[in-house]
Amino acid sequence: MSDQATRLRELVQKKPVKTNKHPSGLRVIAIASGKGGVGKSNVVINLAIALAKLDYRVVVFDADLGLANVDVLLGMVPQYTLYDILNGQRTLDEVIINGPAGIRVVPGGSGIQELANLDYYQREQLVRGLSHFEDTADFLLIDTGGGISREVLSFVSAADEVLVVTTPEPTSITDAYGIIKIMSRFKVQQDIYLVVNRVTSVAEGQQTAAKLETAAKRFLQVRLAVLGYIAEDRAVGKAVMQQQPLCMAYPHSQAAIDIKQIAAHLVGGAGSNPRGMGGFMDRLLRLFG
Repeated sequence: MSDQATRLRELVQKKPVKTNKHPSGLRVIAIASGKGGVGKSNVVINLAIALAKLDYRVVVFDADLGLANVDVLLGMVPQYTLYDILNGQRTLDEVIINGPAGIRVVPGGSGIQELANLDYYQREQLVRGLSHFEDTADFLLIDTGGGISREVLSFVSAADEVLVVTTPEPTSITDAYGIIKIMSRFKVQQDIYLVVNRVTSVAEGQQTAAKLETAAKRFLQVRLAVLGYIAEDRAVGKAVMQQQPLCMAYPHSQAAIDIKQIAAHLVGGAGSNPRGMGGFMDRLLRLFG
């Protein structure tokens, strides 16, 4: 087993010559919500498109292994998924989907066992596949599953930055606090961002964010960075029904404008010392260990 672990780490450390257009390096951001039904995947897709329109190379990795739905929201039917990569049946280039505005999507797939139970061969396939993005992307957005499972915590713990999506609903706030608390308990030191979705007013968004900021600082000694608020907008539901990204179908809607502002804030507040895909995969392998 030690020889296998050594070989996997050697794969991680084999970094190509950097040619990223943006010198800050690849930023790996895990997006979590603490619970399902808060619009997280929708936020991920449209944030990716907003970043792409700012001239960044963006990859969305659908890591909701049980209920992958990024491709559904995009109106795409992937021929292959992450499952085919893990089993060595397809390469990343064969699986990845080219999406709107130049974003790329790695579709998740049902039937994948828990990450902690992947065998050595499957782990090697995952390392080889994801390492490809070190030199071909500026942002890797990881859409984790809803709730607080081992898979979610693995990706959240391995990423350099985490974006927590919540809504003003009390249960959503409680669950968002729960995932932040777990990150604090395991001494995860990432930059933690907060986005409040489906707000009826800016004031409601500010009040929701203030509750989480105060509780996280007082009880967990964790500082949150609020990226912004996304309005409750009928255009969102229309775009979902049409299986089109909001920022493409209704670019002038209030929710789309809010997401574009969040993308600008994310770019402006670059995470501290991004460690790229090598650092991400190394930490993920340690969690596998």
